[in-house]
Amino acid sequence: MTLPVIRMRHRDIDEKHRASTPLELLFDLTFVAAVQAVVTQLAHGIEGGHAAEELPNFFMVFFAIWWAWLTFTWFASAYDTDDVPYRLLTMLQMGGVLVLAAGVPAAFNDGDFLLITVGYFIMRLALVAQWLRAAVQDPEGRATALRYAAGISVVQALWIGRLFIAAELPVAAQIATFAVLAACELAVPLWAERRGYIRWHPHHIAERYGLFTIILLGESVLAATVGVQAIVTAGDASGEFVLLASSGLALLFGIWWVYYLEPAGDGLEKRRRRSFIWGFGHYFVFAALAALGAGLEVGVRSLSHEAHVDSTTVAYSIAIPVAVFLVAMQVLYRPLLGSDTAIRPASSLVGAGAVMLIPLLAPAVSFGITVLLITLVVAAIIAVTVLQQRSRALATIDEGVRHGA
Repeated sequence: MTLPVIRMRHRDIDEKHRASTPLELLFDLTFVAAVQAVVTQLAHGIEGGHAAEELPNFFMVFFAIWWAWLTFTWFASAYDTDDVPYRLLTMLQMGGVLVLAAGVPAAFNDGDFLLITVGYFIMRLALVAQWLRAAVQDPEGRATALRYAAGISVVQALWIGRLFIAAELPVAAQIATFAVLAACELAVPLWAERRGYIRWHPHHIAERYGLFTIILLGESVLAATVGVQAIVTAGDASGEFVLLASSGLALLFGIWWVYYLEPAGDGLEKRRRRSFIWGFGHYFVFAALAALGAGLEVGVRSLSHEAHVDSTTVAYSIAIPVAVFLVAMQVLYRPLLGSDTAIRPASSLVGAGAVMLIPLLAPAVSFGITVLLITLVVAAIIAVTVLQQRSRALATIDEGVRHGA
């Protein structure tokens, strides 16, 4: 039963079986539209042969999407009351996501960030209201909550100010001002929690990040499906098309497997102070997965000769995101888990290097073969990791038997 109002207090970080709420899952769904819009625009840029020009817009827009999701996720882990005011403010944030999504095409095509900024402002303003409520109702965390509310408010004022001057600035200056304000956004949690951490739940956070990973992989499936439908409708389906479709599906499955090999919840529970690096660094993991969706869409469309770029470029649009994902996973999880990481550094780095070399074969082999080879590298990393885990488990059992004897 949903109560009208519940006093907002820190939730127990040791709460058993803490899972994502239906409201959090609904909140995530609104980001599907925003991510889809970004993936589509990046795919169009790659197809048109001007990916380099579109990448700054991709990174900037994706930052807004990712940061709005992240900051609410960590707040909810600490302060989710699920009462009427909380739900209504969450709905307001969801509305902001949809406004942001509506502004993605204008940002990419015309450099017009008006709707992006307005949507982002709505989301952040709703979160400020949540923090102010926490400050009033939770004396223990009041100072931290007030710093969050103040810091977010100041940065939002700067974003609005940038909106009025950005159109008059050259592109390089627009990117520079965005980078400065993005750094300010990242600095707010570091400043707000310098004397007291919010009491987020480690396993809940790990689950939330995993669910957002699945959303991004789902966008890859959707992007590839659009291309598949176009090819089937045009009657261009062939053996090459079947190979690419099956290899792409296997690649996404492998990426999902790699992500869930690492016990993030255990690491966050043991090393809470390293959560900032892990949480912020996921920008590169998530951005790589979004870019992979665009690459797969371009790859499928290239079979119908709709993409006006060479085969090597198309292959790299898939290889680069996969390589970045593999390296980012190692960089993020090694400090968090130490020697307990499931995937060894050698496996990730060698695999990433191999993936980056495979597109060089694209002119000599079919595109389907290229994607298959990338998929096989990911599969090899999984196989080696599983065998190593089995070997370590057997060694532990043998040691236990010897001590027992």
